[in-house]
Amino acid sequence: MLAERAYWLAWSQITGIGPVLLQRLQQHFGTLAAAWQAPENKLQQVEGFGVQTIAAVRVARSQLHPEQVLREHQQQNQHFWTPVDTDYPRLLLEIPSPPAVLYYRGAVDLQENLGQKPLVSIVGTRNPSEYGKRWTRKISTTLAKNGFTIVSGLADGIDTEAHHGCLAAGGRTIAVLGTGVDVVYPSRNQDLYQQILTQGLVVSEYPAKTPPDRAHFPRRNRIIAGLTRAVLVLEAPTRSGALITAHFANEFCRDVYVLPGSLDNPRSLGCLELLHKGAEVILGEDQLLEMLGTIPQIDSTPTVAAPELAPELAKVLQAIATESMPFDLIVQQTGYSASTVSSALLQLELVGLVTQLPGMRYQRC
Repeated sequence: MLAERAYWLAWSQITGIGPVLLQRLQQHFGTLAAAWQAPENKLQQVEGFGVQTIAAVRVARSQLHPEQVLREHQQQNQHFWTPVDTDYPRLLLEIPSPPAVLYYRGAVDLQENLGQKPLVSIVGTRNPSEYGKRWTRKISTTLAKNGFTIVSGLADGIDTEAHHGCLAAGGRTIAVLGTGVDVVYPSRNQDLYQQILTQGLVVSEYPAKTPPDRAHFPRRNRIIAGLTRAVLVLEAPTRSGALITAHFANEFCRDVYVLPGSLDNPRSLGCLELLHKGAEVILGEDQLLEMLGTIPQIDSTPTVAAPELAPELAKVLQAIATESMPFDLIVQQTGYSASTVSSALLQLELVGLVTQLPGMRYQRC
């Protein structure tokens, strides 16, 4: 596990290789350690690895030593997860571009990471109306009192109201940053940031001391969407980062809920556009709680492998939740190669313990 963790970190530092390519590498070779040792002609078989990317890999492999990279990185970044860590947020493993490294500060709740506690994202404009502020506070307060963790981006406006409403109700909140986890942006949210550290969590895919960058914030929106089963857009104009988050939510098969507004209010036009495209409408706190209650959560019931199974088969079966899981997530959970997992799944299907669903997904019988 420690060795594979080092390779996730080393690969993530190569220019031109982002989360999607890392997923493809992991799926193709089974582990990133195996990919690091793979000859260039094998790397060329992975979609997206062209001449320039291969050249960057060649240089990196001659200069980087993964275990040393891990040791040095931990000096500046004490707390982070990679997809092979057991505490890595489960819901992020479902998306096609999970962060290779997710840094964090604050109070970790493993039930959140394991998908056993409901998380809801709240996003919206940085310049909300009084109507938007009031309903953001009401909804975040209600959700917090009903056991939901609120995820947002620590930005001005709706994000700030969502965090404050949750904290005031005694709930937990997670802030996803477009900076390092030690950099507060905007700086006027310093007090809010400190509150979140004691009553929630701050996460980012950017290492310590990373300053604000316009390109970072749209990218971080996929993490806001990926961490939760549902995204609430409470007020957003037609050009808004909140709409980017909603787009990612649709891509990741998350539910999108929208607070309706007036045609006379430019801040609501993005919300009305989402409603036109099929988002769910928020008609009140009770109605929202009823709809959110229908969202399936990851089953927290521990699974026990059948004792007569071979160790490899038992581990693969143990990794599969009662809900359907994609093939690549099973590979990540077990740490086995793709070919080993494929063979194990076939054997488990033959004995009636696992069934294959469309889209290369598997479920325990």
